[in-house]
Amino acid sequence: MIKKLLFILIGTIVLLAPSCKSEFETIRSQGSAEERLTMAREYLEKEECYKAQTLFESVIGAYRGLPEQEGIYFDYAQSHFCQGSYLTSAHYFNNFATTYPNSNKREEADYMVAFSYYSLSPDYKLEQTYTQKAINQFQLFINTHPNSDRVADANKHIDDCREKLEQKAFAEGKLYYDLKQFEAATVSFKNLLKDFPETPNAERVRYLIAKAGYKWAENSILIKQAERYTMANSDAETFLARHTSSQYTREVKFILNDSSNKVKELTNE
Repeated sequence: MIKKLLFILIGTIVLLAPSCKSEFETIRSQGSAEERLTMAREYLEKEECYKAQTLFESVIGAYRGLPEQEGIYFDYAQSHFCQGSYLTSAHYFNNFATTYPNSNKREEADYMVAFSYYSLSPDYKLEQTYTQKAINQFQLFINTHPNSDRVADANKHIDDCREKLEQKAFAEGKLYYDLKQFEAATVSFKNLLKDFPETPNAERVRYLIAKAGYKWAENSILIKQAERYTMANSDAETFLARHTSSQYTREVKFILNDSSNKVKELTNE
């Protein structure tokens, strides 16, 4: 009895399997261009991305030179984004904007180029080429469409990207510091302040600049120490002038006083 039921169940599955995929396969292989286009848009609406992309790809040629091609090309780009193929979607949205500069979908296409790169932006610890591309493309979008409802979102995404770049810059400076490469740490942290002058971490960054500069001087050959203690002294003064009440004040005052004394000693020698 059990074997008979199992046989029936397997037979049912075998019979049903072709019908489960028959709609897509039948339309793809036998449907007219109009039928394939209709189904492609239905699949895209349901986020069945691969099926949508496959059908759009099969009908683009049939509508070449016709008014419908504009909408098909845009939806084809959307199907790549839907699938998570963000580099490809950026390419196709950019091509759409170039090919149809007067389209009523031009604004959305420009935004989706930037958003595709934004979707490729990795964790701050990794290489940030796509993060920078996203910033550039969102800024281009804002410049091109200053009155768009999407400008606020574009600015927010730029802020997100810049925060990620700032995190990476801080992590690089801290890594140099932890590896006792104090000159590189000083340069890295100072570049961070130039690139991100509004950083909320400015206090900690300036503290690490003063501390790294002091340790750089401390570990330098004698002939270079006076110059580098002078630089540490200047960095400590900058910190104390900008952060009058800080948890780091006591330590930075020590750096300032000791650097001053060292410069006097070395200069006298």
